Amino acid sequence: MRLLANENVARAVVLALRGRGHEVAWVHEDSPGSPDESVLERARLERRVLLTFDKDFGELAFARGLTSESGVVLLRIAVPSPDRMTDTVVKAIESRDDLLGHFSVVEDDRIRMTRLPT
Repeated sequence: MRLLANENVARAVVLALRGRGHEVAWVHEDSPGSPDESVLERARLERRVLLTFDKDFGELAFARGLTSESGVVLLRIAVPSPDRMTDTVVKAIESRDDLLGHFSVVEDDRIRMTRLPT
């Protein structure tokens, strides 16, 4: 899967996803400090699913009319340990093949999804 990890996504998560064969670009590596609007536009242009802990992307995705060419995964995970967070994120990403076109909220025990405008 083509993913764009926001700056607030831990290095361990990025490395674990890459290690499992996902194509992960990481804002922290190649464009630190980018405004949220630019990150969201990049996800759209590169047809990537954005991974983030930033709740502002929900409002931006719908207010700016982010289309089904990309997607957003908002991580709302209790973080008892870095390993547990990494495992939860990897399992969530790999449990779905329909993240493109959706705004998804990953919680500890479920994933809620809302279709983005077409």
